[in-house]
Amino acid sequence: MVVRRRRCGGGALVVYALAVAGVMTTGSGCSGAGAEGGAGGRAVAQDGPAGTPAAVVRRAAEELAGAGSAGTRTSMETAAGGTRVTIRGEGAYDFRRQLGRIEVVLPKDAAGAGRRRPITELLAPGALYMKNRGAGVPDGKWVRIDTTALEDGNLVTGGVTDPTASAELLRGAVEVTYVGRTELAGVAVRHYRGTADIGRAARAASPSSRGALAAAAKGFSTDAVPFDAYLDDEGLLRKVRHRFSFVTEGRAVAVVSTMLLYGFGGPVRVELPPEGDIYTGRVQQGPSGPETP
Repeated sequence: MVVRRRRCGGGALVVYALAVAGVMTTGSGCSGAGAEGGAGGRAVAQDGPAGTPAAVVRRAAEELAGAGSAGTRTSMETAAGGTRVTIRGEGAYDFRRQLGRIEVVLPKDAAGAGRRRPITELLAPGALYMKNRGAGVPDGKWVRIDTTALEDGNLVTGGVTDPTASAELLRGAVEVTYVGRTELAGVAVRHYRGTADIGRAARAASPSSRGALAAAAKGFSTDAVPFDAYLDDEGLLRKVRHRFSFVTEGRAVAVVSTMLLYGFGGPVRVELPPEGDIYTGRVQQGPSGPETP
């Protein structure tokens, strides 16, 4: 996926702009299309849920909503110019309400200094809230980001791909093959590999997710996002890895976003911050200068 350099909201969009100020700048935008693989269809018919591989994968978001909630571990890895940075997160997510809380841990050198406090991210339909953001945000204050206004729809900006967005992106699955059975954290799963088309996913997405994916479909220069998805015997998504690749300022930047899901059906408590706790001042965004959220 090749992404063109663009600007957003008066400042350049930065990969992990709200989580890793100063690591690197990028543009945003992603898109592509294809056809389903016949060989994979024959394989899944013999050893998997009913339907072609693409049909099975496209149902992932609906199955997760049926399960209700899950614990999640995330990682987002980027490599550019020989530098590799990995951001990790852990928390819980409610797929029915599309609300979640994830503690995001930056690597020691991501901010050019010592290890920082974890960033708390609250995920909600159309919004991302961040606490311990740094970059001029007062302690105890939250930053609220309208994800429908981000050129990547918050697929990579926050250092965590929203779990709903990860699953909804699979609604655009094309060229899907069934790789085979394997085991993940002691659970038998089926491995599928393919490409997600962001534009197609946006059109098929649930109403609360459509805005962010539609923004990504418009902002990226190609819709094609390669993925590996792992579903258990009940059709629940246990792991998904999306691979994004950017070209910015003449440099190739690869971003791999991985989400693990476990402990389905547990309680998830998320309280969005009151207006008085949301910081509305200027936020530094690294080498590109400050940006007002």
